[in-house]
Amino acid sequence: MGRFPQRSRNKKSVSMTYTAIIENKAQKEFLKLSPPHDNSVKKGINGLEKEPRPHGVKKLAGTKNGYRVRIGDYRILYTIDDRKKVVTVYRIRHRREVYR
Repeated sequence: MGRFPQRSRNKKSVSMTYTAIIENKAQKEFLKLSPPHDNSVKKGINGLEKEPRPHGVKKLAGTKNGYRVRIGDYRILYTIDDRKKVVTVYRIRHRREVYR
């Protein structure tokens, strides 16, 4: 009988990074952010490359693979393609404007 391979106790040792693609509309919205907010949003997008479904992520109703993550008063709307390992950011807006 064969042996089962040893499982790594550290889940982060297996690198399953995603590539973040920011659509043109989201890029324009990002450039309009003020300096304290643009840095935190940039960190949030970079975090999506490591973990596309972070703690606190919400699945968007009415979409097959749409998600929302909250960064302070701002929301990042994005889709995930698990087969291609791609996160596509399509909207970055203030919470009161994001769904209009």
